[in-house]
Amino acid sequence: MAKTASALHILVDTEQQANDLLDQLAQGADFQQLAKKHSTCPSKREGGNLGEFRQGDMVPAFDKAVFSCELLKPFGPVKTQFGYHIIKVLYRN
Repeated sequence: MAKTASALHILVDTEQQANDLLDQLAQGADFQQLAKKHSTCPSKREGGNLGEFRQGDMVPAFDKAVFSCELLKPFGPVKTQFGYHIIKVLYRN
């Protein structure tokens, strides 16, 4: 089982915003550009890049999604106490 992962994410306040961004991604929009424009997380400066982190480092719902969703495919929305996330896992080790 994977112990570390690297992911990008976009954090927004509403499920509707998250779904709208997922639609844009499905139509070919650039994940990192959308993160810079729309995300409420400080990681938006890095295009939503969270870098590499260990399993268990993130809040449970986010962690579960990162370690179970398909690689390189935008996934979400995932609801946490911070809002709604769209997640793109770059790799798992």
